[in-house]
Amino acid sequence: MRKWREHANHLRRHYSGAEDIWYKNNVDAPDNSRIASSAPGWLPILVLPLTALACRNLLPPWVFMWALAFAIFFSLKWLTWWRARSKIVHPSWRSAAYLLVWPGMDADEFLDVNERAAPPVLSAWLSAAFKTILGGILLWVVARAVPERQPLVRGWIGMVGLILLLHFGTFQMVALMWQSLGVKAEPIMSAPLRSTSLAEFWGKRWNLGFRQFAHELIFRPLYRSLGPEAAGLLVFAASGLIHDLVISVPARGGYGLPTLYFLVQGAGVTVERSQFGKRFGFGRGVRGWCFMVVFLALPVFGLFHPWFVLRVILPFMRAVRAI
Repeated sequence: MRKWREHANHLRRHYSGAEDIWYKNNVDAPDNSRIASSAPGWLPILVLPLTALACRNLLPPWVFMWALAFAIFFSLKWLTWWRARSKIVHPSWRSAAYLLVWPGMDADEFLDVNERAAPPVLSAWLSAAFKTILGGILLWVVARAVPERQPLVRGWIGMVGLILLLHFGTFQMVALMWQSLGVKAEPIMSAPLRSTSLAEFWGKRWNLGFRQFAHELIFRPLYRSLGPEAAGLLVFAASGLIHDLVISVPARGGYGLPTLYFLVQGAGVTVERSQFGKRFGFGRGVRGWCFMVVFLALPVFGLFHPWFVLRVILPFMRAVRAI
């Protein structure tokens, strides 16, 4: 009986150890197959921006700016598609449309055939068309009327026109086109000037494509470990670095100013959500709107600094015969 008991204890220790080894190898250790399968999603981020940077001295600054911006944009977009492609059942044409004919980064909603959008109303089409036309007028008419001795004014008017033409006009019409086909494609700009707080402006209304990406890949993974304030500041810092790369590097000047601009925005959101900000109503109503405008407008010349306007925007405008 004693020998049988010792033998049973030996078997228990043996299989218990085997279970511990299995658990360690399969749960505690990284899933190498999953890591390997996610590698193609990150590959463009490692290749495309570096390829564009290698062409810096071969291209005019404005061409290099567009090449670098597209390389970064497509790399991030590819990553969002790669993460969503296998978990959402969808026809292949939606993948192609998402990658090539949609400026947003909401892959989950765009690919999902169960997400249906309501047909857009006529007023939405008219609004998008008006912004497109207004942007074209600013870029090709008003900017050209500004005297040459005021190049910064010319550049700023043209830049505002370009933003209206693309982000608020053309991209809006693309979103409406997909909505008319039933695809869930929310516009990347959602009436940002209607915001009554800085947090609402950046989190719910301005460039929702990047906001979606940053929320999924930066904010959510860091939220629990660092808290919402620190995670939010890191999102603003990442946005600043990307803008520095696209704005300051092609301009060969003003390094760090776009990053500083977005850090100021993050500080503004922190103040807005603090007890001090809540006491003075910085996150709501008219006071919230005024607080938002001050933080957005006063340091904006650091975001689009003179080096960028003079060395990139004005040559681009000349290239498209704007001035």
